[in-house]
Amino acid sequence: MTSINAIPLTTLQGADTTLGEFAGPVLVVNVASKCGLTPQYSGLEKIAEDYRDRGLTVVGVPCNQFMGQEPGTAEEIETFCSTTYGVTFPLMEKVDVNGDGRHPLYVELTQATDDSGEAGDVQWNFEKFLLDADGTVVRRFRPRTEPDAAEVIEAIEAVL
Repeated sequence: MTSINAIPLTTLQGADTTLGEFAGPVLVVNVASKCGLTPQYSGLEKIAEDYRDRGLTVVGVPCNQFMGQEPGTAEEIETFCSTTYGVTFPLMEKVDVNGDGRHPLYVELTQATDDSGEAGDVQWNFEKFLLDADGTVVRRFRPRTEPDAAEVIEAIEAVL
């Protein structure tokens, strides 16, 4: 089994990277620009800012699999995120998180269970996976869990 931290990723700008290049824990979130949950970008940016100095990196992974809610090009996604929500955290290229074309990162992430013990497919945009510095999934939060929810903050604090 490949370590989640070693799985090749590509940034929105086209650079090769891995989660292992980030020094500490990572909060991976599949994101979309035209979703009812898109305002969660504000909470994600706040977490990124509040915990950056303590080693946490928020990583956004655009996905267009849920009712076509991320139709933009890399440039359009980057412009939308930075101008609308002031996003400064890293964004990866658009990928599939479910199905036959599921990105290898999500092949691994979707094996993790949520608080009810359910693993499997990502339910919708803004599903969150908190990984420790070694790339182990510590918690999985479903899409409607806000980034600043008590359980998310407690999990982040515990992994730092």
